[in-house]
Amino acid sequence: MHETLKSLHTAATEANWSLVNRYLQRIVSSYKGSNRQTNKDNLGHELEFEQILDFALQVLRFGDFQERWEVAKIFPVFGDRVVPCLLNILENEGEDLESRWFAIRILGKFDQPAVIISLAKVLRDTEEEDLCAIAATALANIGTPAIKVLSELLQDEKARLLAVQSLAIIRRVEIIDPLRSVVTDGNPEVRATSLEALGSFHNLELIPLFIAGLKDVSALVRKEAVVALGMCSEFKADFDIVSYLQPLLHDLDPQVCQQAVLALGRMEDEQATEALFLVLMSALTPTWLQEEVVRVLNWGNRPQSLAYLEKALYSSQASLCKEIITVLGRQDSSEKCSEATQILIDFFNSKQDLVSQSPIKQAIAVSLGELGNPSAISILQTLTSDKDSRVKLHAIASLKKIPQN
Repeated sequence: MHETLKSLHTAATEANWSLVNRYLQRIVSSYKGSNRQTNKDNLGHELEFEQILDFALQVLRFGDFQERWEVAKIFPVFGDRVVPCLLNILENEGEDLESRWFAIRILGKFDQPAVIISLAKVLRDTEEEDLCAIAATALANIGTPAIKVLSELLQDEKARLLAVQSLAIIRRVEIIDPLRSVVTDGNPEVRATSLEALGSFHNLELIPLFIAGLKDVSALVRKEAVVALGMCSEFKADFDIVSYLQPLLHDLDPQVCQQAVLALGRMEDEQATEALFLVLMSALTPTWLQEEVVRVLNWGNRPQSLAYLEKALYSSQASLCKEIITVLGRQDSSEKCSEATQILIDFFNSKQDLVSQSPIKQAIAVSLGELGNPSAISILQTLTSDKDSRVKLHAIASLKKIPQN
């Protein structure tokens, strides 16, 4: 062992981390499969153990990616005593980012409370996406012990938000009960984060929590409640979810309104579709929200959606009219393609004032080409003679997409 340590020291002095790695691997390879305590004892006396650990930490701090990757494999051999050293690397923002990343990766094999709390702080405080991602993975790998520690932290008001954010990332059924306990917390961010995480579980018992969240004073909480209910379409009849969501279409917060539109779109039933149509036709609805409704109405297999879009087409301002024409060109079945094509043909022939505008004619030409229905050939041929060169070019391009008889 003495000669090996001497060779390790020489290699480290020369910053030959690849060679240091080989010596370290040689030392621990004969103990592979043993438990941690046995490994520590087998590594020799206390001084030798500390020296070997120090060489491994040097590789972790100064080696290249591959060298760090290899040395990370041997850290479990050192047992729990390596944890403080790794936490020092992780919590030192002056350390190389890659070293901290590997420290987190290794710490994910230890279920100590100090590790769990440190990983949770990474998620809260760092702006480095790579560190956040590996910290989330590490917490998930720790699993149940992490949930237990974080659940206990919910009792601490100062640590509660951190604990909730960390539990939300783990996404295992064991987090449901701890998060349910804080959905009425005084901090709106705690309430919103809890609902967001609970919304990923399709659990009938959680629906009342989401419904209650719709009336929260915080727009952030209302938004997450809407999103969560939107993911529960299979329970819509049990709780009349559509009726609860409809008022949120008129929320004072734009993001809540937008999420209400998306959530109702996921319901895919007549009541929800009619509610969206009423918002689309209301003069009080801002244009950006009308355009969102148009896109949502075009989803799925609701038979009345195209009829509603056709009605809106004749009573819209130019920008909304163009959006409707555009989405009509995005159909996913031959039957709907035929219906949408006929809607556009009828609109073009209606002699509405909007039809004379070049952007509208251009949008019609593009959508008819996307639909690819031969019944549009006549109109596209007409548009190839348009005085606007852009309309003409799009009409020519669309004709090439349609099979010729």
